Amino acid sequence: MMYVTPENSAAGQDPFIGHSSWFRYSSPQTFFPLAGILAPWFAVAALLLAAAGLYLGFFVAPTDSQQGEAYRIIFIHVPAAWMSMFIYVVMAFWAGMGLTFNTRLSGMMASALAPTGALFTFIALWSGSLWGKPTWGAWWVWDARLTSELILLFLYFGFMALQAAIDDSRRADKAGAVLALTGVINIPIIYFSVQWWNTLHQGATIRILNKPTIAPPMLAAMLIMLAACWLYSVAVVLVRVRHIILEREQNAARVAAVAVY
Repeated sequence: MMYVTPENSAAGQDPFIGHSSWFRYSSPQTFFPLAGILAPWFAVAALLLAAAGLYLGFFVAPTDSQQGEAYRIIFIHVPAAWMSMFIYVVMAFWAGMGLTFNTRLSGMMASALAPTGALFTFIALWSGSLWGKPTWGAWWVWDARLTSELILLFLYFGFMALQAAIDDSRRADKAGAVLALTGVINIPIIYFSVQWWNTLHQGATIRILNKPTIAPPMLAAMLIMLAACWLYSVAVVLVRVRHIILEREQNAARVAAVAVY
C-alpha cells in the first residue's frame, strides 16, 4: 500500500524511518499490512483463551466460602479492571511518543486504543456494580476505587471527544496527548486507593511479590481471562488502526487534490 500525500516527502516522513529495520514499522505504510496479518491470529487466540477461562471460572473453580457463587463475576470484573488501567498507560505512552518524536503512527495507535480502554472501564464498573449489590447491599457507593475508576472512564471519553472536535489530525493527536499524559496520574490513585484510604473495596488478592490468596483454579481462570482480554485488545486495536490509517490517507488525498486544483 502506497501513500500519495505531502506527508511522504522527505520533510514529512517520520523521523525513525530508514534508521533501522525495526523502526520501519513506525511508518503507517509498512505497519498497515503487518496489522492485517496479525489481527486474525490474535483474535482467534483471544476467543480460545476466553472460552477456556470462562469454563474454568464458572464450572471448575470452587465456590467461595464467604461470597458463594456471586464471587464468580471476578473472572470478568478483575481482568477488565486491570486492562482498563493498562490500556490507558499504553495509550498515554503512544500519545507521548507521538508528541515527542512527531511519529504519525504513534498518534494513530493512541486513538485506536482509547475506545477499547473505555469499553473495559465500562465493563469493570458495570460488573463491579453486579458484584457490589450482593456483597455490599448497594449497586454503587462513592468508594475511592470506584470513583477513581469512573474518572478513568471520563478521561477516555474526554480523550476521544477532544480528538473528534479538532479537524486537523496532527493537532488532534497533540491535544489528545497532553490530556492523556496528564490523566496518567489517576492510574496509581486507582491502584493504591484501597491502601491509601479506608474503602469498602477489597484489597488485591494477586500481588507480584507475594503469594496469591486465592485457590489455584481461581488464579488460573483469572490469568487466562486476563490473557484473553489482552489478546482481544491487540486484535481490535490492530483492526481499528488500519481503519484510521485509511481514513487519514483519504483525507490527505482530498486535501492534496484541492491544493492542486
